[in-house]
Amino acid sequence: MKALVYTDTCEVTYRSEAPPNPRDGDVVMSVSAVAICGSDMHAYHGKDERRVPPLILGHEVSGIVQDGKYAGQSMVINPLMTCGVCHDCLSGRSNLCPERELIGMYLPGAMAEQVAISERNLLPMPVGMDPVSAALTEPTATALHAIALVERILYRPISEVRVLVLGGGAVGLLAALILKAKGCTQIDLAETNALRRHSIQSQHCADAFDPIIEQPPHAGDYEVVFDCVGADKTRQIASAAVRPGGIISHVGLQNSGDGFDSRRITLQEITVLGNYCYTVADLQASISLLHRQQLGDLSWVDVRPLSTGAQAFTDLHLGKVAAAKIVLQPDSLLKNH
Repeated sequence: MKALVYTDTCEVTYRSEAPPNPRDGDVVMSVSAVAICGSDMHAYHGKDERRVPPLILGHEVSGIVQDGKYAGQSMVINPLMTCGVCHDCLSGRSNLCPERELIGMYLPGAMAEQVAISERNLLPMPVGMDPVSAALTEPTATALHAIALVERILYRPISEVRVLVLGGGAVGLLAALILKAKGCTQIDLAETNALRRHSIQSQHCADAFDPIIEQPPHAGDYEVVFDCVGADKTRQIASAAVRPGGIISHVGLQNSGDGFDSRRITLQEITVLGNYCYTVADLQASISLLHRQQLGDLSWVDVRPLSTGAQAFTDLHLGKVAAAKIVLQPDSLLKNH
């Protein structure tokens, strides 16, 4: 099969690879669409010790199951595989399972014509759902999970509060789109890439600004700040921008360095929430949101052939992409259409 393989720092190679080698309980899926995640870029930059080349990346995927009881059905993959029997799994917080593992990390991912996945990690796609939209389920669920955690402790409905989103990648933009769908009208979004800012503005879900040259428009007065980058600088911005008694939702994983103003967080009774991935319920809700087009027409998504994946990674690396998300589709699938 053809696959896009992470072969070295800042290098991915489109080449022939052996077909998937399913483990017990696995099925093989023919990939219809797979998206490039920020964590894939983190690996590409040589900054993720968990992802060791050569490795097929990719965990945001939809496709058609080839064997097992769901053979022939269009499915979305839940890429987070868990034990299913521990306290966290049984209490509905499978994302915290101590045995969790992710395809495209240690196991081969989905930037290929086929991928192996546990049969119990398949989620049905509604009839007629666009596989490209379905491939956005995982980042949508990440944003939805973060928002749900905030809503549990927010003292007023989220539609009434002022929100700052840091980072205009897929998770940040999807967070803004979900917030808009929930009735939130006061959303500012920080994004350094001018092309992406223009794309975000076209969605009419947030007021985008450049944090390199501008302060957040309402610094010190945001009830909620979603840090979808997770860097020293964005933690500094979040610490200064949130209002007393507010919430910082830390979603991004760029690094684990400094940045939080622990003194201000303590004195102003600011809540800091960590967010990791999503639950099955988040994924199911995200499929529904995307299928019913409650997050808009997704015109900000850039769809490309898998064979051009190396250029896609390069374009993302150089900041030449207006799209918050690039989705790759196997060339064989595109030829059939």
